[in-house]
Amino acid sequence: MRIFVNGDQHEIEPGTLALALTTLGYGCKKVATAVNGRFVPAPARPATELSDGDKIEVVAPMQGG
Repeated sequence: MRIFVNGDQHEIEPGTLALALTTLGYGCKKVATAVNGRFVPAPARPATELSDGDKIEVVAPMQGG
């Protein structure tokens, strides 16, 4: 399945947002996510099914100012 993460194309196995984040290396990190422009809270990620062509935005907090 083809998805776009922060504008970059990735090929992953079909599944949920939680599985995609783990596959892409975000599984253990605290991140905020949106799928096709809609915010997805962390508890909803395991139930959020992805479709071919979905656009995912991943934002991680940074230290500093």
